[in-house]
Amino acid sequence: MVSETVQVSCVTNGGAKNNQGFKRKHLGSDENTTACCHDEVSDDKGDIGTSGRDTSTNINDDTQPDGVSKRKRLPKELTFQDMYNNQDAFDDDDEDDSDWEPVQKHLEILKWFCTNCTMVNLDDVVHCDICGEHKESGILKHGFYASPCSPELDLIQVESEARERDKGNCTRERDKDLRFEASASNCSTAVGFDERMLLHSEVEMKSHPHPERPDRLRAIAASLAVAGIFPGKCYPIPAREITQEELRRVHSLEHIETVELTSQILSSYFTPDTYANEHSAYAARLAAGLCANLASAIFSGRVRNGFALVRPPGHHAGVTQAMGFCLHNNAAVAALAAQAAGAKKVLIVDWDVHHGNGTQEIFEQNKSVLYISLHRHEGGKFYPGTGAAFEVGSKGAEGYCVNIPWSRGGVGDNDYIFAFQHVVLPIASKFSPDFTIISAGFDAARGDPLGCCDVTPAGYAQMTHMLSALSGGRLLVILEGGYNLRSISSSATAVIKVLLGESSGYEPENIVPSKSGLHTVLEVLKIQMKYWPPLSSSYEKLQSQWGMYSMENKKKQVKKRRLFEPPLWWRWGRKQLLYHILTGHFHLK
Repeated sequence: MVSETVQVSCVTNGGAKNNQGFKRKHLGSDENTTACCHDEVSDDKGDIGTSGRDTSTNINDDTQPDGVSKRKRLPKELTFQDMYNNQDAFDDDDEDDSDWEPVQKHLEILKWFCTNCTMVNLDDVVHCDICGEHKESGILKHGFYASPCSPELDLIQVESEARERDKGNCTRERDKDLRFEASASNCSTAVGFDERMLLHSEVEMKSHPHPERPDRLRAIAASLAVAGIFPGKCYPIPAREITQEELRRVHSLEHIETVELTSQILSSYFTPDTYANEHSAYAARLAAGLCANLASAIFSGRVRNGFALVRPPGHHAGVTQAMGFCLHNNAAVAALAAQAAGAKKVLIVDWDVHHGNGTQEIFEQNKSVLYISLHRHEGGKFYPGTGAAFEVGSKGAEGYCVNIPWSRGGVGDNDYIFAFQHVVLPIASKFSPDFTIISAGFDAARGDPLGCCDVTPAGYAQMTHMLSALSGGRLLVILEGGYNLRSISSSATAVIKVLLGESSGYEPENIVPSKSGLHTVLEVLKIQMKYWPPLSSSYEKLQSQWGMYSMENKKKQVKKRRLFEPPLWWRWGRKQLLYHILTGHFHLK
């Protein structure tokens, strides 16, 4: 919880004109209000001049008759602030209020930013209006195991509650865990994490915290610690700085040097939403190096699979540009590291709610890397605007870029699992990868302030389980986006539990997609079956399902049809007519 005090200066008495400049100053306005002030000089007929100019401006003060007032002449243009400050400008006893001072009362408006979702709340509100998280939440210490409705509890109490909550799962998985522990000494799940990546943060103070913040890693790490997963069940992989030679295989030299230049600057921005401080380049090198280490360790068989708990994220970083909170493309670095270790074909599945435009750009002409992205698109209106279904790759690599662009927000588990069943797995199985990478952004999770979708931890766990059957189980999950701490910590924990061999807890039978979800899958199949012929049968089958949707919609429209056809005037103005009848302005005979 971050508190902030805003002071507003309220003028409670005094003239509006004479104090306008004063009020503007204290309210923080940069505008200067100007007024044209002139002496009231009458002409021969006694009328006040209307030309906006003093008729006696050319007369020297020494030559004026004694009857003319000797008061100090005002400048031609003064601001209200000048009038207020210059007390000597007025010497008329009737107008002298030099001893008057405005009565000020400073109102302190206290507000706090939710630790979980960063949304602003008034101080007297205990729970966040957006996500319901408590003002003194313990999510950074205990992860998603901390209660959202009460202040932080003692760590021992939280751990006991977490163990009790997971007791049922542990009982069901006991036999499986025993078999796993027998082989874990030689081949286990690895987790890559380094606290130095927390140094990457926004230095410039703004009116709202940046969503990509160090607390994202803290919340996930706390959840894993409370659950006894890491440290505990997972093997730690140490971080290292990626070399320039490795980065040159992904990014241009100009891009690499631009990122490195930020280490000499306290605060800088690549784009309005992509910040850097003096430690950001170092954190980005550690993140990329850690992903490369994990890929090598997994493919060589030293560990079975792994999770890269890293930041800054990477899938928006292209060949020449850092953007979308991303500096270096961690997934691309990991893919090439796996190939350097011996993998011939690499699959990258990106389920971040935003399209991974950087990853697509890097591999769109490479047939050895298959890139599949599921993302919110809305016809290009959703950031970054790329990732339409017709973007399939280029220059001989057509079909090796598969985009599944959702046409709306609110997409949930059923649509994602349905797309996995009919698009992702059929294409991936035909591709037969040697190594699989998940660009795991959790901003499509329920409650995320940017993604506004509805995927649950069980949904993410099921997608992980489905992909673990590929490439002999050699699977690396790399953290991308996700900005609701409770959502990303619970989702990441669920994914790692699947990597450890636990069940996803999701029943994928009889998945029924939404109408828009089915339409998107059909659109993708129609385009991709040119490059992946086995998709044709699935396309024909789903077309019949789409026909059933259409028939149901027609039946609903028939049911909604009125029993009588209203007159034409009813359609023109029935709302106004009913209003006048109800208010008594119009009476039916």
